[in-house]
Amino acid sequence: MTPPALAFRIEHRDGDARAGVLETAHGAVETPAFMPVATYGAVRGVAPDELAAAGAQILLANTYHLHERPGEDVIAGLGGLHGFTGWRGPWLTDSGGFQVTSLSDKVRVDEEGVTFASPVDGRRRMLSPERVVAVQEALGSDIAMVLDECVRPDPDGDALRVQAATERTLRWAERSQRAHRRADQWLFGIVQGGASLSLRRQSARAMRELGFRGFAHGGLGLGEAAAQRDELVAQSHAELPGEAPRYLMGLGRPVDLIRAIALGVDLFDCVLPTRHARHGVLFTSRGLVRLKNAEHASAGDPPDPDCDCATCARHSRAYLRHLLRAGEVLGARLASIHNLRFYLRLLERARDAIRAGRLAALRAEVEALVA
Repeated sequence: MTPPALAFRIEHRDGDARAGVLETAHGAVETPAFMPVATYGAVRGVAPDELAAAGAQILLANTYHLHERPGEDVIAGLGGLHGFTGWRGPWLTDSGGFQVTSLSDKVRVDEEGVTFASPVDGRRRMLSPERVVAVQEALGSDIAMVLDECVRPDPDGDALRVQAATERTLRWAERSQRAHRRADQWLFGIVQGGASLSLRRQSARAMRELGFRGFAHGGLGLGEAAAQRDELVAQSHAELPGEAPRYLMGLGRPVDLIRAIALGVDLFDCVLPTRHARHGVLFTSRGLVRLKNAEHASAGDPPDPDCDCATCARHSRAYLRHLLRAGEVLGARLASIHNLRFYLRLLERARDAIRAGRLAALRAEVEALVA
């Protein structure tokens, strides 16, 4: 029987876009939602209360990195991710499959799992589908991901390799499902298939038939054309149950998020807002602002006059530029708070737009910023 804490309901639609609520054991998440990336259990330089003030509802941590250090047993002994980190809201943990398999010169992938050299001590380690599930159960995340073999959507790549990886991901997903024990934790299946529409549809159909209640798109946002990605996502959605939550992993720019929301995606994560912030690049209602440019050296106006974040309320572009150029860590922190608020506010606006039937207008506004 499904625990009452785990549920997803769609409350409003605008075309294929949906606004809903994802219920987890540690609270509800209004969707569509953006998850700040807390790879090691922390969003770099931003404290949990600052994340909450910026509008974060759910964070993402990386299973592979936390397994390496401090180890899931340490985290479990200190109350799981919620007790260990101080973020009491929902957590999603990815499987670590992308991080491990992207180290192609240091990893071996076979039917049993992924064997790799630890970046911490150099020793050989192996992550099987079952082990990945066990680690995430010990971490106590609210949403866990199956182990997958990620392949880039390269239309000129090795078609047989892509097919083999897609089929292996399915077999791993079945093993992951058998190993999963926590009734208070969502387990999402991952659709793979590279750039192949037929493989994506087959993968989505097979994941649905396995009975997963949540689904992710893997291996996208890796350089493919936006129109191609849209078609791959849309074709996969045609095979997935319409009432289930959908997560597009690792995507990307604000315009990419809006395009995916219009296709019916519910969850997103990306390192872009914090990575850009550390390099002095801000997302604003007027487009990208590159703070290190000389034009901002004496600018007394806030980074974005239309933003309600704590950074824009108190600080000027000139001050942020000075901090960043001086290597002061506060500069990266303040810029990260702003960029995260921009993303989280964009998703708030998307939810409001879906409820009002005006997502197309918001999409046109966001697309104009990158025209």
